[in-house]
Amino acid sequence: MKQLFICTVGLLLLCSNIITAQKERVEYLPTVDETRLHYGFYLGLNRKSFKVKYNNSPFTNSAGNINLLTIEEAVGFNIGLVIDYKLNDNFNLRFEPGLSSNTKTLTFNHPFIQDTPKDRVRDVPGTYLRMPLLLKFSANRLDNTRVFVIGGLSYDFNFSSNQDNVDDNTRGQFRMKKHNFMYEVGVGIDLYLFFFKFSPSIRGIFAINNEIVPDNSPSSPYTQPIDYLGTRGIFINFSFQ
Repeated sequence: MKQLFICTVGLLLLCSNIITAQKERVEYLPTVDETRLHYGFYLGLNRKSFKVKYNNSPFTNSAGNINLLTIEEAVGFNIGLVIDYKLNDNFNLRFEPGLSSNTKTLTFNHPFIQDTPKDRVRDVPGTYLRMPLLLKFSANRLDNTRVFVIGGLSYDFNFSSNQDNVDDNTRGQFRMKKHNFMYEVGVGIDLYLFFFKFSPSIRGIFAINNEIVPDNSPSSPYTQPIDYLGTRGIFINFSFQ
């Protein structure tokens, strides 16, 4: 995830340098930002994991911080629409409904679970309908570039949720909640091209609520030690307006 972040920041800086280094600067789309309402779409990649907090329980050590769970991160995709409403010269309100898909692999490490892949390993797919409402602050335009920061809240519906499944980890089912709330913050740059505005951005995504559904038994070695489990990840989006 660290390498992905460094590469993306480098890409944003490179795009900015290429545009500003042109000897003959032609201002493209000079009046595009005067329009109150804009529409577009975005494509992107994501890399997601989970943030985990443990309870003090028989399954943890005295400090409560043993790594009971190993999380294998994975790369997924994002796709969606952009609805952008201009508030003033520097602030825009954005609604970006879309889909985000990713699969993580969890491995339970403690000795209270049998040492077989069937018992220790869980694949956790997640296809989310994301509905983020974001506030975008943009610096003043410089030639054909405009740097921005963006942040806000999102409601995420997990299509892959098995929350209502009566089976739990004793039958191989690691259950996640359907309804989730997240916040996101990020930076990006608007590049004004001949026909459209291209905007790469990088964002951090963080779950607010606990996404795990406890097993049916309150003493389950899978879910009883976990106090909180929530998505966190990095999104790289490329929007076109």
